[in-house]
Amino acid sequence: MQTKLTQLLNIKYPIIQAPMFLVSNVAMVTEAMKGGIAGCIPALNYRTLDELRVALRELKANKVEGGSFGFNLIVNKSNIKYKGQLEVICEEGCDFIITSLGSPEETINQAHAVGIKVFCDVTDLRFAQKVEQLGADAAIAVNNEAGGHRGKLSPQELTTQLSKALTIPVISAGGVGCKSDIDKMLSYGAEGVSVGSPFIASIEAGVTDEYKQACVDYGEKDIIMTERISGTPCTVINTPYVQKIGTKATWLENVLNKNKSLKKWVKMVRFSIGMKATENAAKKATYKTVWVAGPSIEHTKEILPVKDIVENLVN
Repeated sequence: MQTKLTQLLNIKYPIIQAPMFLVSNVAMVTEAMKGGIAGCIPALNYRTLDELRVALRELKANKVEGGSFGFNLIVNKSNIKYKGQLEVICEEGCDFIITSLGSPEETINQAHAVGIKVFCDVTDLRFAQKVEQLGADAAIAVNNEAGGHRGKLSPQELTTQLSKALTIPVISAGGVGCKSDIDKMLSYGAEGVSVGSPFIASIEAGVTDEYKQACVDYGEKDIIMTERISGTPCTVINTPYVQKIGTKATWLENVLNKNKSLKKWVKMVRFSIGMKATENAAKKATYKTVWVAGPSIEHTKEILPVKDIVENLVN
């Protein structure tokens, strides 16, 4: 399974274990590297820059031949920790950075100066062409089957469109839960895939057993969109609690979002509240369960070690 992505990251298989808020951790990425794929962690999973620095050093110590590791940065104004996170990552070093939700220009410039590759989340051709012009090393095509914040286009439409228009590699994100899904994405022109939700139900994932078991018990038909986490539509498992609170933003948020001077602050507050709710659901056994996942949990039949999940994806 040699592609431009395997060449870029010196990995055995063209797979990135996607960065997942509160789920991804050093143990998961270490096992991903041992399995011959790349692993990525959101920098926001660490409360302090010192904790982020420790994680970077642990992963460097755990690095193995045929594996690769990186970090995800939210690069818009809602992430007030962004500049400090970027500085620490560039100081310590890693194989790649994935940028989300904003302009990657500053990240690309600083990362490239120290030899770190930058992949950028995109949901349409216009933004994909922009990040290519800025010097991105690859575009991650976030389609409408991705977990969390997803795009509007189908995997086939988005991946085919980008692979024909761009000169940089396209990595398809969303809708991958087994090897046949990977083969399908590669047939659309992707040079690799980003896989998240199947790894939630891993032994190493840093979330509750209830969250992991939910990914086993629920399936594709149970994934719905909600605006109640970050203000931006996000996919979650349709638990009884989600059904109770509804999936739409409140009337007050809708009113405030129409005010240009207040819109940014409303989004920042909603983002903060939503992330706290997601943290509680991930870390505590509570009836208030807001579990983020994508439709590819359809293929999750049991809680397994990361190495077994990788084996299932490539065989």
